[in-house]
Amino acid sequence: MQDTPQKHYLELKVNRDFGDIITTYFEFLKQNLKKFTNVFLSYNGIFLIALLIVSYLLVSGFIGMITYASNSSLVGTMANDEDYIIYLLAGGILYFVVFIAVAILNYSLAGAYMIKYEERKGNHFDKKEVWALFKNRLGSIFLFILLLVGIYIGVSIVGVLFALIPLVGIFAYYILIFFILAWFGVSFFCLLEENMGVTAAFGEGWDLVSRNFWKSVGVNFILGILNGILVLIIMIIPGILVGIYTFHVVENNVDVEAGIVPTIIYTLGTCLILIVGIFGQCLSQFVNGLLYYALHEKAYNTNTRRKIEQIGNS
Repeated sequence: MQDTPQKHYLELKVNRDFGDIITTYFEFLKQNLKKFTNVFLSYNGIFLIALLIVSYLLVSGFIGMITYASNSSLVGTMANDEDYIIYLLAGGILYFVVFIAVAILNYSLAGAYMIKYEERKGNHFDKKEVWALFKNRLGSIFLFILLLVGIYIGVSIVGVLFALIPLVGIFAYYILIFFILAWFGVSFFCLLEENMGVTAAFGEGWDLVSRNFWKSVGVNFILGILNGILVLIIMIIPGILVGIYTFHVVENNVDVEAGIVPTIIYTLGTCLILIVGIFGQCLSQFVNGLLYYALHEKAYNTNTRRKIEQIGNS
């Protein structure tokens, strides 16, 4: 029975070409989606509650503003709209704080999960091991994210300048963005897998990605689109439910501010959409994890040399 997990092990440290990385990604996702979802839900509990609160504030603010605007001609029928603006501002500020915290957590959980998968030669490990790896690297992760934000702001400014150039500028902009996403993702794996310092990880990631520029850009572009489609498909469920209810509201002139049911439905729908979007971010980190292992093996051949040594010893 102990050999069973090994039969399903998908070796990550392999020098794969463009097509193999894409194929392997979906094989990895198929094998690990259920277990990683369990990890995701286990360690995001408090943030899921926070997202529910954020959704309530945003929905309450939007409903109030829309209702106020549609009834503003009726003197004395509506309270001042300042309360609704406060709801929107509070929801927006809280969402920004929660988003940063959730991004750090799940960017790390996805990377730690993949590293444990490779270390244990399969997904037969406890989710606490993923959390332990995250905690051990927390200080470096925080510094990495701070530097990442600073670099991204600078890159965004350059990207806007590129976008101003007709036709060619748009292509240059997206090439730059997908290169940066690959650089950040691969550098993060250098930080976690090799326990490098923050600046050393960025340097190693730059070296690996720049030497394989088009492969890195292409993988992030293609799988970015496919992940986006997957996320949109999942979002269809809450989207359809909210859409049907909205049609009911419009057709029957339901007073959305007077009842609690509209607020509940729109709050849950918004919360589900935010959660799915965050989960999609984790999937993008799996993409760069596979890219990291492929580029690292191409550069250093560590896994290939280890196999040759084992054969020699045998």
